[in-house]
Amino acid sequence: MGSRYKTSVYIDRELWEKLRNYARRRNMEISKLLEELIREGIVEEELIEVLDDMVEEETIELDFEPIVIEAGEISSIVREMRDERSNRISRY
Repeated sequence: MGSRYKTSVYIDRELWEKLRNYARRRNMEISKLLEELIREGIVEEELIEVLDDMVEEETIELDFEPIVIEAGEISSIVREMRDERSNRISRY
């Protein structure tokens, strides 16, 4: 990681409180959480751009089999996947 940069921003008070509580529940510093959210947003944006370029150039064909769920509700499976992702991200 590069050097750190100190800055000031104006954020809606209610949103700031939600962010602080979110960070506190995950035992994270707010600055680390913000870096993570920014990094995740940038990566997602870059991935979307790459995929859009590939589709425009017709270099990929999306072909996949649908997922068959054997047991359980979809919402519980999605929640489990999100929790696993959150745990992976919070390690960094």
